[in-house]
Amino acid sequence: MQKLTLPDNSKLSKKRFLFGVATSSYQIEGGVHSRLPCIWDTFCKKENTIIDKTNGDIACEHIQRWEQDLDLIASLCVDAYRFSIAWPRVMNKDGSINETGIGFYEALIEGLTERGIKSFVTLYHWDLPQHIEDSGGWLNRNTVFRFAEYANAVASRLGNSVESYATFNEPFCSAFLGYEIGVHAPGKKGVKNGRTAAHHILLAHGYGMKAIRTHTQKAKVGIVVNVTPCYPRSNSNEDEIATTRANEYINHWYIKPLFDGCYPDVFNLLDESERPPIEDGDFAVICQPMDFIGINYYTRLTYSAPLEGDTLYHEHEANPPKTDIGWEVYPQALTDILLELNNAYDLPPVYITENGAAMADKLINNKVDDADRISYFQGHLMAVHNAIESGVDIRGYFAWSLMDNFEWAEGLSKRFGIIYVDYNTQVRTLKNSAIAYRTFISNRAE
Repeated sequence: MQKLTLPDNSKLSKKRFLFGVATSSYQIEGGVHSRLPCIWDTFCKKENTIIDKTNGDIACEHIQRWEQDLDLIASLCVDAYRFSIAWPRVMNKDGSINETGIGFYEALIEGLTERGIKSFVTLYHWDLPQHIEDSGGWLNRNTVFRFAEYANAVASRLGNSVESYATFNEPFCSAFLGYEIGVHAPGKKGVKNGRTAAHHILLAHGYGMKAIRTHTQKAKVGIVVNVTPCYPRSNSNEDEIATTRANEYINHWYIKPLFDGCYPDVFNLLDESERPPIEDGDFAVICQPMDFIGINYYTRLTYSAPLEGDTLYHEHEANPPKTDIGWEVYPQALTDILLELNNAYDLPPVYITENGAAMADKLINNKVDDADRISYFQGHLMAVHNAIESGVDIRGYFAWSLMDNFEWAEGLSKRFGIIYVDYNTQVRTLKNSAIAYRTFISNRAE
């Protein structure tokens, strides 16, 4: 079996560097009847939204099997577990706390603490309550304040029992995929919709940060963003300009406001009718001091000059080698983007909060030989090592994902887990990547 290896002097080879695994609520929990409906419940029922026509009603049955799953997490020797809280599970329509729902997460956190595992909590991983979407969702400025109330309620109960709170996971995905091009819930389209949703999510982050800080003195508070590094197709001036625009539009649009209190220059290329509704004082709220920033990385993309006059850039098909979901494997881009962000902004400590690959895993004789995933991890852990050596303050790394799960528009058809899930029996089986990850973590030096 392949191993994960890093230089002995690497910070990743020392026990003070944090290693974990990550999941999200809608992707694993199931338990649809013990919470309010969310936008993904509604989206999954629409035609031509989910490739295999599955949904998150059952998923991995984590709601029923959480203690077994905590034992699996502990067996991996990780330091931390990153998971999300389902807004529609812990809050009632009237804004009061659902005691059964919050009790589930309190028990989960207690179970992790008993096993010596730190809890990294994400408050929003895309499962907006449907009744809030019915009132406009992230297109409605009032949702900003509904989120702040939710963040306040959760933090009032969990307080210092967790290591870390992230307000949002990947604002780009919620805003761009969900409200601009419509391939994720709630399936709306339009540049104005996408930019408006993004602004309201960033604003909700700022108000959420303030709310959380009133209830915790020890826990770290920040946000998780996804980055897809952008490279020009050629060294022509036109391709370079288009790539800069793409980088600003899909990456820095969601990061620059957090640190610089403004949108990137590509904002000025949008028609007035496409720009978000910004009110006085918004950027001061968005620009809250953060204890950390989470970076999710999977792949890169290449760009060239637009083929049509009213577009900013042209995105190209991914280059080989590709994962099972069609994303290029290119670890160098992770180092590149970390250095780019470190040079562009005054970053707080960084955690790689998601990194992983969907592979065409097969369970044979109760084993999954996912050597391709081990190679993926090897390359990307080295990329993190190289970024640290170049001066980026990175404190931890979370493998995505703990186990196979509902992969959004791909349904159950793509497997990101280091643990194999048989969805018919719910039996979990450690893949070779889980064993390699566990061995590497166990062998770290003091």
